[in-house]
Amino acid sequence: MAAKDIDTVFKALADPSRRELLDRLHTHNGQSLTDLCKGLDMARQSVTQHLGVLEDANLVSIRWQGREKLHYFNPVPIHEIYERWIRKFEEERLSALHELKRKLERRSS
Repeated sequence: MAAKDIDTVFKALADPSRRELLDRLHTHNGQSLTDLCKGLDMARQSVTQHLGVLEDANLVSIRWQGREKLHYFNPVPIHEIYERWIRKFEEERLSALHELKRKLERRSS
């Protein structure tokens, strides 16, 4: 994933309204704009703009079903961020915790 693409994903995830839309799609994939607008305290045009940002970040893909545009959550960019930014730090921390556990267990024996 190129640095520009990562920046686009981080920008998309930075907004709580966009995260809410992703949560809704994660819970129930394949929703129309009308479905996504239900229960939100946001204008339809705002939801459309947020979905555009999510599409640009490749976090949402669309499929046309007749005249209806359905939105689907795409977790791949988030997984790529995990692989690039989180996993490498997580491994080091888990190794340190494992070593600490081993030392503490040796002391108590």
